[in-house]
Amino acid sequence: MTVSSGAHTPGTPPPPPYPPDAPLPPPAVLAFGKQTWKEVAQLLLDFPMALIGFVYAVLVVALGVGLSVTVVGLPLLAAGLMGARQLGRWERGRARVLLGVRVEEPSPLRAARAQDGFFPWLWSTLKDPVAWRTVLYSVIRLPWGVLTFAVTLVSLIVLWPVLAYLARGMSNVDRAMVRGLLFPSGELERRIAELESDRGVVVDTAAADLRRIERDLHDGAQARLVALAMGLGLAKEKLLEDPEAAAQMVGEAHGEVKLALQELRDLARGIHPAVLTDRGLDAALSAIASRCTVPVKVTADLTERPAEAIEGIAYFTVSELLQNVSKHSGARTASVEVWRSGQRLLIQVRDDGRGGASLDGGTGMSGLAERLGAVDGLFTVDSPPGAGTTVTAELPWRTRTAASGARAGSGSGSGRENPRKRR
Repeated sequence: MTVSSGAHTPGTPPPPPYPPDAPLPPPAVLAFGKQTWKEVAQLLLDFPMALIGFVYAVLVVALGVGLSVTVVGLPLLAAGLMGARQLGRWERGRARVLLGVRVEEPSPLRAARAQDGFFPWLWSTLKDPVAWRTVLYSVIRLPWGVLTFAVTLVSLIVLWPVLAYLARGMSNVDRAMVRGLLFPSGELERRIAELESDRGVVVDTAAADLRRIERDLHDGAQARLVALAMGLGLAKEKLLEDPEAAAQMVGEAHGEVKLALQELRDLARGIHPAVLTDRGLDAALSAIASRCTVPVKVTADLTERPAEAIEGIAYFTVSELLQNVSKHSGARTASVEVWRSGQRLLIQVRDDGRGGASLDGGTGMSGLAERLGAVDGLFTVDSPPGAGTTVTAELPWRTRTAASGARAGSGSGSGRENPRKRR
């Protein structure tokens, strides 16, 4: 009897379903891809998250505005807006994980400085655009969250064949909402926040400098000139009666004139030293290093001079740091290095002192950090206890104009190569 090729003879083992050398079938997979299931999870979570956000936003606005006639209303609204920022952060994180939307976090809300008081903090919080956009997002999300939850749930049961298309379409609306309301306004918003803070720093610094100049003039040169005028007046009265006494008083007045001139020179050097204008950073830093009580090695590797404002900030930064070395460090040696790296002017001041310096240590470093920050600079302190201090400052490089370059001369620079520049 002839048996067909597909038949099985009783009493013999059945043949394998595939020949031994045939490839195995592909593993079983879900009907939809991973991204579809992420989008489904996003849409199902829309309703509970939207409900939480809606209730929070309504309570915050209603209580804050309703109690604004009392002393607690506006602070309560400000606190609620800070919480709304946190809700926005959670929503951005959810969109990043489930929708693949890379949303940049907005710049942190600048806290008011201690000397500014409570009301500047309150005002800056109440006008925070990030928080108000999050409140708007929370309000309009509730009806959309109800719709997406209902459609997705029905699609999982009844409309399975079109679930992927529905999930993609509705999640694209979610992406648009996140980008439109939770995405920060970008670099412009960040720069506005920084400039608002830096403007206060610049104004305070300028006012402090003016007060210092006024105090130095009043207590120093002005007082000496007043005493000089009185002494010369007395000498004039005694000129005929007692020429010897008059001559002695004129001699004393001459000494006062010299002291007054020296104080005026010191004051002018504190405003803007002539050596910096005429010869540049290399010579100016060497001059202040020579007045330091600690031996200081200065290395300036600049083939051209930066703008006058940047040069002045660099000079006074090094000057104040070297004063700290003299007064607080207990160091035996120190060094100053200045070089250019791309579009940045870098300054590094080191000492082998006791260390332990910090930005809030009361040595004026926090003021230096604020001044450098006001011109887009950076200021870092590395000062482990017992291992010396290294302060690094960065300033934006701005090219000196032709007019200022002609006034300043040929520029500075030792021509020596700084090994840090090659790194």
